Amino acid sequence: MGEVEEAIERADREGFTRQPPKTLKGRINFLVKQLGSTRAVAREIGVTADSVNRYRRGARTARPDIAARIEDAVRSRWQPGVRKRRRRQAATTGGVTIETRARFGYTAPVGTTDDGRFRRLTVHLPPEYARRLFDAREQGASDRQMRDIIAEGLKEVYFQDGGHRAMGLTDVAITDIDYLDLDY
Repeated sequence: MGEVEEAIERADREGFTRQPPKTLKGRINFLVKQLGSTRAVAREIGVTADSVNRYRRGARTARPDIAARIEDAVRSRWQPGVRKRRRRQAATTGGVTIETRARFGYTAPVGTTDDGRFRRLTVHLPPEYARRLFDAREQGASDRQMRDIIAEGLKEVYFQDGGHRAMGLTDVAITDIDYLDLDY
């Protein structure tokens, strides 16, 4: 999972209206309900169906690596309606706020410096970029493609200030991301 994908996932988790199950038994029962069978849960987390049944009964505890896989599987499926509603709102009216520290490079006219440098930015992008970002994610876009969407939005909103400056700036590239957070 790329940095942009992880940032979207973290932003989704911040919008939960209820917390996911805390116990191993509760998590396994949730996954069985979501996936339909213990065999499907076993495939998802990389154990046998017998182990899944033992987890359900409380007869076995999960190793830390398996417990982490179970938690990830639950969190990725938790409250899909809340996630969709928040994404739809961001894509239609709210937009998305990007907070990052990364190296930004750009193509600029002759006589100006185009050397990349680290910047810490917090920029609110319009709904159009949120929609493009979410659509790209659902279509299986790579992290590079999603970074390009964010870079284009930052070029328009931050670097060019909506058409008021840096009009000769043609391309912005994001590299060497220290951190990237999204909020919507």
